Amino acid sequence: MSDRRTGILTAATRVIARRGVRGLRMGELATEAGVSIALIYYHFTDRAGVLRQTLEHISDRADHYTTEDRPAPGRSGDPRAELEQVLLLELQDTAEVRENSIAWGELRATAVFDPDLREELARSTHSWVHDVADLLARADPTGTAPAHAAAAERLTALVEGLSVRWHSGSLPVEQARRLLRDAVRAELEHPPG
Repeated sequence: MSDRRTGILTAATRVIARRGVRGLRMGELATEAGVSIALIYYHFTDRAGVLRQTLEHISDRADHYTTEDRPAPGRSGDPRAELEQVLLLELQDTAEVRENSIAWGELRATAVFDPDLREELARSTHSWVHDVADLLARADPTGTAPAHAAAAERLTALVEGLSVRWHSGSLPVEQARRLLRDAVRAELEHPPG
């Protein structure tokens, strides 16, 4: 992906995190990215293209910050700690994670009304759930694939819900992180029967 294109998508993430999807205006995006409106349309065709590609960009950024300090699969001495770490990295109080999280929530809410965005969101969510299910399988090798998939759905949905509560001011981030740790422990020690 070109540097300009990446810069536009990073700017779109910031604008969405600041103003919401409804507040995303191409003029403001162009100013934020330091490019012309024409260049945005050249790269993305229309507003819907900007939204779809921003969702992909957010997913790529999340992949980066949840894997950059993580050992290669199978190299960690403690798969349970690795699972917990990957999920907790989604609740970091940093500008990048806050932007990503807020923009993800905004795009998820918009997808309710936008079938094209819904498909892209479903693909991204499926990939995330699959990655978490793989981590669960390493942490709980005696469990079944369907049980790991169900637990991954619960844990990723919990991360999204905790994130919304954190960003809306109804839950401090440290409490959200404690609740997530408790949920990981419950999934691994007392899986639903």
